[in-house]
Amino acid sequence: MNAAIIFILLIALMLTGMPVSISLGLTVLTFMFTMTSVPIESVAMKLFTGIEKFEIMAIPFFILAGNFLTHGGVAKRMINFATAMVGHWHGGLALAGVLACALFAAVSGSSPATVVAIGSIILPAMVKQGYPKRFGAGVITTSGALGILIPPSIVMVMYSVTTNTSVGKLFTAGVVPGLLLAFLLGLTTWVLAKKRDYPRMPKATWAERFTAFRKCAWGLLLIVIVMGGIYSGKFTPTEAAAMAAVYAFFIAVFVYKDLKIAQVGKVLLDSASLSAMLLYIITNAVLFSFLMTNENIPQEMAAWITNKGLGEVAFLLVVNILLLLAGNVMEPSSIVLIMAPILFPVAMSLGIDPVHFGILIVVNMEVGMCHPPVGLNLYVASGVTRMGISELTVAVLPWLLTMVGFLLLVTYVPQISLWLPNLIYD
Repeated sequence: MNAAIIFILLIALMLTGMPVSISLGLTVLTFMFTMTSVPIESVAMKLFTGIEKFEIMAIPFFILAGNFLTHGGVAKRMINFATAMVGHWHGGLALAGVLACALFAAVSGSSPATVVAIGSIILPAMVKQGYPKRFGAGVITTSGALGILIPPSIVMVMYSVTTNTSVGKLFTAGVVPGLLLAFLLGLTTWVLAKKRDYPRMPKATWAERFTAFRKCAWGLLLIVIVMGGIYSGKFTPTEAAAMAAVYAFFIAVFVYKDLKIAQVGKVLLDSASLSAMLLYIITNAVLFSFLMTNENIPQEMAAWITNKGLGEVAFLLVVNILLLLAGNVMEPSSIVLIMAPILFPVAMSLGIDPVHFGILIVVNMEVGMCHPPVGLNLYVASGVTRMGISELTVAVLPWLLTMVGFLLLVTYVPQISLWLPNLIYD
């Protein structure tokens, strides 16, 4: 009954149009002060202790690094390199978009940033070459979602903070699924392009490919610094995020010189604004998690599912449906921070690996970012392409179906996620 009251109150507040963060906070405070005897001091204490975790500091640093890279010409050079490598295949420029999104995802940690950085450059070029605008929009909207699966990933950091799962293991676990999804999205693009006979580009010489690689090498080196530093144990994911921010500033301002010193202040302000918003959501989500635990709701759910005889297969199917439905009304950060504390104890009671469960949640978030009504990538792509949401929804369908198929594969073949972390950490 308590769980029903909490969720009805939360949904009612969200339906009024109130921001998710404030809805969470008001739900917790209303329930605690009217239906429990929890002292107000413990609520205040939880607000502060909830966000004092060292891992949370990775979020503003990765946001800052992504903003420096978005404004600093890194995306343009990655597109040139990707075009030199795969531009001569069927749908070459579209395939270059998928590859460029995968590369940029590996340095930015954000899906919307990937869509903006790659889409704003490659979409006009695709239209100019003769591709239908709808096709280009479908490619970039869905490929941009790789930003939260290929590490580093801000959503993975949030899952780690919520469930106390190793960020390093989550980053490692995202590599193979991320590359596999990039391949499947590229395959879908190639099949459609070949079937419709879309333009191909002249094959680049190896000298041209080497030149393109050399020009984007400074950006790609960030992948080596961040992931190499974490895997080798030289620094923690939070320290890696700080290193990424400093390095991204250096190459954007002093190496590529596409970002002027006068523009740095705006990048810092934009990053601070987004970081503050996410940290405010995290703070209220920590309170919500505290309320859930205080009322024993996750434990009761675990006992109910166990008593109903729901095994691992059925539970994971229910989780996927639940998260996809949540993706209709909320953005990824809010979903992870609300749902993970509830579902995680149940998953653990069924013997599901916490790292595998984390990757499953992240892939669900990817799918949610590409379908209406709250698909964040759709809105970002709408701004880039100047297309309506309904038109974009139709445009992304072939790739969205590929992503749903991939979700089922990741759900029921845990070794896709666990093979690399088991190899490195065991």
